[in-house]
Amino acid sequence: MSDKSIVYLQGADQEYAFPREIAQAFELKIQPDDQLAISVTSQDRELIEPFNNNTLIGGGASSNYGTNTVNTTSGVSYFRVDMNGEISFPVFGQLKVVGKSTTEVSELVQKLLREGDATHSAFIRDAIVNTKIMSFKVTILGDVRTPGTQTFTGERLTVLEAIGRAGDLNSSAKRDHVQVIREESGNRVVYDIDLRDQASVFQSPAYYLQQNDVVYVKPNKSVRVKGSTSYTLLSVSSTLVSMVVSIVSLIIAINK
Repeated sequence: MSDKSIVYLQGADQEYAFPREIAQAFELKIQPDDQLAISVTSQDRELIEPFNNNTLIGGGASSNYGTNTVNTTSGVSYFRVDMNGEISFPVFGQLKVVGKSTTEVSELVQKLLREGDATHSAFIRDAIVNTKIMSFKVTILGDVRTPGTQTFTGERLTVLEAIGRAGDLNSSAKRDHVQVIREESGNRVVYDIDLRDQASVFQSPAYYLQQNDVVYVKPNKSVRVKGSTSYTLLSVSSTLVSMVVSIVSLIIAINK
């Protein structure tokens, strides 16, 4: 097997011999069924108290608020994004968060708490809000050393890192045809990546993985055939033929 068929990111040493600016910064966007951790801090704990009464933030026993699971002991609330792309936020009700980054959600909640809205006055004028996605997971399948589902705590996971977490590709894997299967706006999209080609990797829309992506690494043809029913039948047939030939040869030798 030649190096050209197995070496990753060929041409990257020439293409990036000098530092190059990343054309588009990546920010993970919130999707339905995500779990969001939202924390609020203030210098005056009395200002947060009304939210404590609504089992949102700041201390006390763990409890539930609608579809939200709240861990008030650590001062963090977990909100599930429903299929409409909304979370149920105490006092302010349903907030549309789908398609937003965690920074944008933090700014939205912080603005509401500091300034209020058409029906609510300001609650916490020095509120500081932080939001984190708690449910970022991807699945790696196919010809890798340790396939399975990976849970990731950050918000930037590349396809190379995910493959590395799966122990890298086996020697029999097809490096020129790695698929990333993704759901986008209600549609299923498949991206093909050639790991040998630096442009195919770095310029792919699937270079940065998103929640619930599936990465599938195809095995080469010989491995696929070896594991198939037709291969098994072929092997059995070949064995039987060999046995028959051996028996016939033995009979001929005895008769002589």
